[in-house]
Amino acid sequence: MTRSEAALSGKTLLVTGAARRLGRAIAMAAAENGAGVAITFRESEREAHAVVAALARFGSQALAVRCDVTDEQSVREMVREVAREFGGIDVLVNNAANYETAAFEKITVAQWDAIFASNTRGPFLVSREALPYLKKRKGRIINMGSLGGLRPWATHAHYCSSKAAVHMLTKVMAKALAPEIAVNAIAPGMIDLGEKSAAAFMKKMSKQTPMRRNGTAADIVAAAMFFATAPQFITGQILAVDGGLGL
Repeated sequence: MTRSEAALSGKTLLVTGAARRLGRAIAMAAAENGAGVAITFRESEREAHAVVAALARFGSQALAVRCDVTDEQSVREMVREVAREFGGIDVLVNNAANYETAAFEKITVAQWDAIFASNTRGPFLVSREALPYLKKRKGRIINMGSLGGLRPWATHAHYCSSKAAVHMLTKVMAKALAPEIAVNAIAPGMIDLGEKSAAAFMKKMSKQTPMRRNGTAADIVAAAMFFATAPQFITGQILAVDGGLGL
């Protein structure tokens, strides 16, 4: 039995936005390591139910709940449902977010507000509503940040700013919620998920990365499993998983 298997056996993880991509990978790893897993989705209902079926094959309790993480009432109802079904929450992974490219002078107020609503308000709302359950179990919160929150990208002003806010939120929460809850963040760099539309860009970025490759879902999963099982004394950290690209 690995350390992750021992630490997550019988625990409950809530992973927002986990119908696809990195959220799905984290949810699958948690179930593989013995955790019960609840995921949220907004529009990807079919994919979410497919994830639940995959999670159940590990013998884990699994649940998918529709939730708009930008909406206070939707978040409140989702967290209550998860806590009722699982009896509590041990680890919250704030993964749900949006990504958008836009020239600075063309970003509208609506675009700015929308990206902050999903990327910054969302983690705040879900964390706040899950707080009573996490406190009871001396739980952990893992926020998904971004290398874009650590380094400026000229065509992503609203996205980079929203993720920088998530990093600061992580540090504030680490102080505010201690000693009961540990709060950390993962800041992925260029993560290749095999999307054909991004193949040329990923090839270019791999040459600029000191480790001479892009990241994979497995790299992010490893970071998430570390924070999910690490001693609670580790808190307030922003872990860049970027192969040295941000150096």
